[in-house]
Parts: sequence; C-alpha cells; structure tokens
Amino acid sequence: MLNPDLKLNPKLFEADAEVKATRAGYGEGLLQLGEENPNVVALCADLTESTYAHLFAQKFPERFFQVGVAEQNMAAIAAGLAISGKIPFISSYATFSPGKNWETIRTTIIYNQANVKIAGHHAGIMTGPDGATHQATEDIASVRSWPNLKILVPCDSIEGKKATIAAGETEGPIYLRFTRDKTPIITTIDSPFEIGKIQTFWTSEKPVATIFAMGYMLYYALVAAKELETEGIQVLVVNVSTIKPLDENALLSLAKQTGAFVSVEDHQVAGGLGGAIAQWSTKNIPTPMEFIGLQDTFAESGKPAELIEKYKMGKDHIKAAVKTVIQRSARL
Repeated sequence: MLNPDLKLNPKLFEADAEVKATRAGYGEGLLQLGEENPNVVALCADLTESTYAHLFAQKFPERFFQVGVAEQNMAAIAAGLAISGKIPFISSYATFSPGKNWETIRTTIIYNQANVKIAGHHAGIMTGPDGATHQATEDIASVRSWPNLKILVPCDSIEGKKATIAAGETEGPIYLRFTRDKTPIITTIDSPFEIGKIQTFWTSEKPVATIFAMGYMLYYALVAAKELETEGIQVLVVNVSTIKPLDENALLSLAKQTGAFVSVEDHQVAGGLGGAIAQWSTKNIPTPMEFIGLQDTFAESGKPAELIEKYKMGKDHIKAAVKTVIQRSARL
C-alpha cells in the first residue's frame, strides 16, 4: 500500500488523477527562490518557455540572462556569477546542457566547485516525438562521475519544485533532471523531501524485492507493485530522487530486508540509477538485480506511452523483472 507516513496523493491510481510536467515545478521553485533571495539569478539558452524559466524572467528581468543558442557561454557566465557570490540556475534541454556544453561545465563549474545549478529539461524518452536528438537518455551517466556533484531527479511537479528550492539552498553544483510531458502527481505539498534521502513509497509486510525508481517512472513502479500484490507478490517501491549521493544506509537496510533489487529509469541502464545501485551493491552486499530502462539503444520518435511499451519499460515489464529477480534470489 502507499506509505501513509509520506502523505502521498490519495487519488494517484484513479483515472482522473492530476497530471503536470515536472518542468513546471522547476519554474515555480525558481520563482519562489527569486522572491526569497536576491542573489538567485537565471540563465537560459533560447528555451525560456520550454524550461519554464519565463516565470522568473517575467518577474525579475534584471536578474535573467538570455544567452541565445550558446550553451557553452551560458555555463561559463554562470560560473563567473557564482564565483562572484550569485546563485545561478542554467536551463536548456538536457541534450544541450549538460550535453553540448559538457566540457565547459566540467572545467568552469565542477572543477571550481562553483555554486551553479544545472537544470536539464526534456530528459528521457518522455520527450517522445522530438526523437533521439532531443531525448537525453545518457545524461546522468555523462555527469555522475564528476566529483562532488549532486544529482536530483524529482518524481513529479510538486517534488520538482521542492528539489529546485532545496538545490538553491544547498552550496555547490547540482544537476536537476526534468521531463517535458505531463505525468501523474504522486506526492503532495505535505510529503517530505530531503536531498540525499530515498523514501519507501509502497510498503508491504513481507516484501520479497525492492523496486528502485527515479522520476516519473516511479508511477509505473507503483502501479506494478499494486498489481503484484493482487497476485500475492509483495514488494517495496522506493523513490530515488537523489541519484548522487546515494542513501547508502537505506540501501543496506533494503538489501537485508528483501535481498532482490529492480531498478526502473527513463535512461540508459548503463551508468544511470541501476548502475549506481549495482556499483554500491557489488562493494557492500551483493544482491541479485534486474534493470528496466533503455537497453543500449536510442529510442525512436513517437508518443511517450508507445515508447515506454516498445522499449519494455512499462508496468508489465517491471512485474516480469520482479518475478525474474525473485527466482534468481531464491537460487542463492
């Protein structure tokens, strides 16, 4: 069942459940930060409305910088602003930032530990019709090895707002990952959020596996868990909103409790959420694991729901992965 302690959306599984894009939470959170702290500034690379940075730009035009199609310049300018005491947020499509300007971010922001927040929008195959050139599905892998970078992937627009605000209040470079299309609202304004902490959204008395999910894919994991329960299979579903640093204490507890893992992400399985958990597991407590995500392929252009099914990332595929990993766990 949904964890009552987290005050999640009670209408989550209903047909008319509210939907909203996670990127909207970024715009709302950035606007609130701007109202609370005059040192917060925003930069965008000619995608102001797409990234919802227009909310900040309209209210604080003197603190907004439109750099045009020049993502490298945007990163370098932001680094300078940060070193000067400002708190810059830079936003573009994730394929362009941190994609196109990867080296500039690495050298000017990460190497100097500049207090810049990198908002990568339109990430994953949820970008749908725009095709592989605009579907950032390897962005986490490309930045996860950067020293001392935090990576946040909110599960819905409400958590997107909380993550943005928390990022602005936390010193150091942070990568925030957002998606384009509207997705179900999973949390509420009363649900807790903390950088570096994972939370169990679906609980069971006798769980035999743990499903780790990030971003909007958490919804598919929760639906899968609900259906598995009717089949007599109890699992836990964990929201991993912080990919780096991982909540290692929670991972250890979950590994001991269930002894079987499934990762669910709208990202390449190589180097993403599953890779991070598997790397931890190998060192600390080896645990059988299955991976839901893109399997070493780019995605086609299409409707998000169709792509989720084509690339075997939907609820039925999650259920199948759980059953597989349970069998593997039983053989140990």
